[in-house]
Amino acid sequence: MQFISFNPFRTIGFPNTSYIKAENMFLEREKIKSADFLLFPEYWQINPLVYGWKKKIFPSISTYHLGHDKIEMTRLFQAIVPQHLPYTKIMGYNPEINGEIVKEKILSSFGFPFIAKEIRSSEGKGVYLIKNMKDLNQYLAENTVLYLQEYLPISRDLRIVLIGERVFSAYWRIGDEGNFKNNLAQGGMVSYEEIPDKAVELVEEIAGKTGINHAGFDIAIYEGKCYLLEFNVFFGNQGLVGRQKEINKLIYKYLTAQSSPPENDNYKRAKKRVI
Repeated sequence: MQFISFNPFRTIGFPNTSYIKAENMFLEREKIKSADFLLFPEYWQINPLVYGWKKKIFPSISTYHLGHDKIEMTRLFQAIVPQHLPYTKIMGYNPEINGEIVKEKILSSFGFPFIAKEIRSSEGKGVYLIKNMKDLNQYLAENTVLYLQEYLPISRDLRIVLIGERVFSAYWRIGDEGNFKNNLAQGGMVSYEEIPDKAVELVEEIAGKTGINHAGFDIAIYEGKCYLLEFNVFFGNQGLVGRQKEINKLIYKYLTAQSSPPENDNYKRAKKRVI
């Protein structure tokens, strides 16, 4: 099989792979059309690649579409696993048209503190702890689409990494004292101890129902229950240092299995959970 990568950093050492810059996609159309799989295209590329040229991509088209922003993934969670979603409200906001009505709805739905997010952000950026009216007014001044969520008083959360159909790795992200964000990019620490099976099983259930095949899921455990916070298609690798070869090997087995009959050995190994 022949592969083309649009992201060399995520495919270093991947077998039978050529690299093309995303901006050169239309200049290299014949080479792209002859490849078996296209790896890690940018979001703007996927419509012409999949719908125009009928190409197979990794991650999958559903991974890109559902992971495009927090609204898309939240609507998904509401549809298939609503019991695992923190209380969440998504609203449009225009201070001149519905400003006071929206504020009243927020204050009647949430008590301080609560979480407010920008709909497209990662690494803990664009996530705010709203402790009072001053914090709320500042968030409203900078956002016209509001993503509001109940605050879960946790000091750690889980990052669960899905590759193909199975979870590849899972670890706790433990936040600094006094910091409500647990992201490693925000100074969080890693622990691989006592990963709850129910969180791993939840991620694999979602993958099986949706076709998501490459994502880092963030899950909070509060009062014994799993709560889905979000997932990132292009997740950080701070908790996976030194494991890129393993990741490449698993992706390769998974992709070759997609073009093979179910009895193929690669198919069986690709479906086997790593952790």
